[in-house]
Amino acid sequence: MTAYTCLTLTADGPYRIVTLNRPDRMNALSRALLEEIGDVFGALAHDAAARVIIVTGTGEKAFCAGADLKERQGMTENEVRALLGLYRRSFGAIDECPKPVVAAINGVALGGGFEVALACDLRVAVRGALVGLPETSLAIIPGAGGTQRLSRLVGPGRAKELILLAKKLPAEDALQIGLVSAVADPGESAVAAAKRVTEPLAHGAPIAYAAAMEAIDHGFEREIAAGMDLEHLCYERTLVSADRREALTAFAEKRKPAYRGE
Repeated sequence: MTAYTCLTLTADGPYRIVTLNRPDRMNALSRALLEEIGDVFGALAHDAAARVIIVTGTGEKAFCAGADLKERQGMTENEVRALLGLYRRSFGAIDECPKPVVAAINGVALGGGFEVALACDLRVAVRGALVGLPETSLAIIPGAGGTQRLSRLVGPGRAKELILLAKKLPAEDALQIGLVSAVADPGESAVAAAKRVTEPLAHGAPIAYAAAMEAIDHGFEREIAAGMDLEHLCYERTLVSADRREALTAFAEKRKPAYRGE
């Protein structure tokens, strides 16, 4: 595997675990870390053995505390603009990954840190985790997709409430409004909870998952007829797959299917 300096990539059976690894800065998003996020997800998109990707942070305090404000001090406005472009490209690589991606939120996930989690398909948080987009309290707005992804997740009204009031929510409250999919059991780590929640995906049909995510993500803003056309194209990929034939055979033979992503 490629050596990274600001994150680690671990293979664990069908899982690939991406760990943001800047504990001295609460895993804050430096330019180098952003570049590595884009690189690792670009590579994972083509990893045939990877079924589920888990993103987490080093330590127990922070998933990701957001932008590295120490690095950003002294940047010109044009340098900040360029950095926002890097955010968009790197988080876009998470968005476009054909594998299910789950954020295992092991602590604080604020600002850009929560925008990392919002770019994932699912989010699981430990008890005691804190999430939110508090940028307006610093006279800016979320600039790495937060206004767009949050409103699509919880609706524009709730997104305005959370962003305008710069709210920081504990994991249990985030679960109640759909910001996270599950909260870890007492004593359970974020990664362990993410594996528990996504266990069906680890042994499921990857072509179907990729097709479903594409139909949802790219059909959401289309007119219904155009969305249905996209769904039809995505369904076609599953229809001609060996995995679909394996599913039918396994059903007839009363056994679990063995999907190969073919």
